[in-house]
Amino acid sequence: MRDWTPERVAAAARARLAALAPADARGPSGVSIDSRELAPGELFVGLRGRTDDGGRFAAQAIAAGAWGVLARPEHLAGLDGSRSVLLAVPDPLTALGALAREYRRGLGASVVAVTGSTGKTATKDILAALLAHSRPTVASDRNLNTEIGVPLTILRAPAGTAALVLELAMRGAGQIAELTTICEPDIGVIVNIGPAHLELLGSLEAIAAAKGELLAGMRPGAGAVVPAGEPLLDPFLRPDLRVVRFGEGGEVQLVGAGPEGVTFAVRERRVTIEPGFRAAHLLTDLGAALAAADALGAPIPERVSIAFAALRGERVSLPGGVTVVNDCYNANPMSMRAALDDLAATAPGRRVAVLGDMLELGTLDEERYHRELGDEANVAGVALLVTVGPRASWAAETFAGEHLHAPDAASAASVLRGRLRAGDTVLVKGSRGVALERVATDLACAS
Repeated sequence: MRDWTPERVAAAARARLAALAPADARGPSGVSIDSRELAPGELFVGLRGRTDDGGRFAAQAIAAGAWGVLARPEHLAGLDGSRSVLLAVPDPLTALGALAREYRRGLGASVVAVTGSTGKTATKDILAALLAHSRPTVASDRNLNTEIGVPLTILRAPAGTAALVLELAMRGAGQIAELTTICEPDIGVIVNIGPAHLELLGSLEAIAAAKGELLAGMRPGAGAVVPAGEPLLDPFLRPDLRVVRFGEGGEVQLVGAGPEGVTFAVRERRVTIEPGFRAAHLLTDLGAALAAADALGAPIPERVSIAFAALRGERVSLPGGVTVVNDCYNANPMSMRAALDDLAATAPGRRVAVLGDMLELGTLDEERYHRELGDEANVAGVALLVTVGPRASWAAETFAGEHLHAPDAASAASVLRGRLRAGDTVLVKGSRGVALERVATDLACAS
C-alpha cells in the first residue's frame, strides 16, 4: 500500500481522516495489530480484545514510527497528528476487513479460500506448494484463518503476488460468510464435512450449512471444489458456479501410488506427482489441492516439497528406535480416525497411541465418539493406549489392549515413560485445548 494516499486508506477502511500528518506522506508499508512488533512505516490497527483494547497503545505505536493509527475515536484524542496519520472508526475490526478487501481487489491475484472440518491446513499448504512452481504465491501462515488472520494475510501479500491461498476457520454460523465477503475468492474449496464444532452447531447438516456459506458468497462463475459423494453440500452448489469434485467418482481422483509417485486422474488426463507422503488422508487433501489447481488452470509439477505446519504429523526419532508422531495440533473424530489409519499403515513395530479429549463435540455426542476411538484403536492394531483427559477415558471401555490413563498432558509422559520399547511408533493426538505437545516434548527431553 505504499502508493496509497492517506485519503485512499481512509476510504478503503471507511474511516474518518482525523489527522493527515505530513503532506508528502506515502502509504503504509504494512499493517500491524501489535504495537510491540510494529515496524516503522506500518499502519497500527488498535483492535479490541477480550481483556484489553489495542487502541490504548496508539501513542506507543506513534512513538515506534507508525505511519498511522486506525482506532476508535476516543483513543485518538490528544495524539500528535503531525507525526502520524490518524484514522477514526467505530469498529477497527470491521475496518481491517474492509481495508483488506480493497487491497485484495487491487492486488490482481487469484484467490483460493479453503475450509473444511479437517485437513484444511494441509490442503492449503499442499496447494500453495503446487502453485508456487508456476507463480508468486502467498498462503496463510500457520492458522491465521479468522476475521483477524485472513485480513492480515491479504494485507501482507506483496505487489506481484499472483495467487493467494487462504484458510477460513469456522467457529459458528456466519463466520465463513464474513470471511468470504472479505477475501472474495475466485475458487472455494470445501475439503469435507464432519463432526467438528458439533457443540456449537448441533448437527452435521448445520455444519454443512456453515461451510456452504463459502459457496453462497462467491461471485457467479467462480470455481467450487467439493468432495465427490457428499450430499450434505448439494443444496449449496449453485448452477452459476464451476463445480469440480475430487475423490472417487469425481473429476479428480486417485488412481494409484507407486515408487514413481502417486497418480491422479484429472478430468481426461493422468497426472503423476511425488509429494513426499503416502498417508491416505493427505492423499485426499492432495486431491482437493489438485482440483483447485485445475480450476485455476495451473500446471502441475512432477515433484513438490511441502512444509506442513507444526504439530501436524511431525515425526520425531528418539534414541532406541522409538518414533513419536506429533499430531496434536487439534482433533475431531475424522482426524483421529485418519491418524490411527496412518499409524496402522506406517508403523514397522509396536503401535502406541496417546489420545486426548476431543473437544466441542457436544454433550449428546461426545461419549459415543470417544467410545468409538477404542474400537478404531483396535482396528489399527494399537498395543498400548494412553488416554488423556476425562472424555478420552471412555475409549478404554471398548479397547481390547493394554490401557493406561493420565488426567492431563502434564502427567501423560510420566505414565508412558518406562513402557516404551525399541521400534515403537507413538501417535500423540488430541484437541488443542489438551496441549498434548507437552507429551512429545517431555519424551524427547527424557531420551
